[in-house]
Amino acid sequence: MVLWGAIKMKKLNENAAPQIDGVPSSWVCQHAWLIREGGEVLDLACGSGRHARWLAANGWRVSAVDRDEHALAKLQQLPNVTTLKADLEGGDWPYQGHQFDGVIVSRYLHRPLFLQLIQSLRIGGVLIYETFMEGNERFGRPSNPDFLLRSNELLDVFYPHLTVVAYQQGEFNEPTPMIVQRICAVLDGRHLAVGGVSGLALSK
Repeated sequence: MVLWGAIKMKKLNENAAPQIDGVPSSWVCQHAWLIREGGEVLDLACGSGRHARWLAANGWRVSAVDRDEHALAKLQQLPNVTTLKADLEGGDWPYQGHQFDGVIVSRYLHRPLFLQLIQSLRIGGVLIYETFMEGNERFGRPSNPDFLLRSNELLDVFYPHLTVVAYQQGEFNEPTPMIVQRICAVLDGRHLAVGGVSGLALSK
């Protein structure tokens, strides 16, 4: 799959979400316009819900999943947000058979879910993923290699199966220094001719 060229930007209401629980990632805000208007979005390991709040306020229907029931409780009364408590690492995939127009993953890494994220996208669905990578231990947590991406890991994993719109890795100040890797990619359906989503196998 090829990298898309110049990215057209669309202005969204970046001030719509309450800021008390955290400002949404600029990477998510920048690329969310690719997700179908009013579509269903999965906010994986949503935490305090900074992205669920922002997405819902901009008209998307959000499924926010996390194992922290106290964090989820703060989201339950919000319009356009459905919450689910689930153990994403020790239990079954809670959205088996369901697909989304967008999947958001921020500051969370559990490699066994990579394939599931692809399978959870509808045709035209958008994956927006960012988290810490090797080198971030210089700035603090996380420092465990199990929770740090290897160089170009997101690109290596998703490039064979999705069309990559944008990709970055390196040191950023947001607002403090951190080493991160981030990708935005679309399931455009071209791979269906060779077995379909259920036939995908990630290279190791």
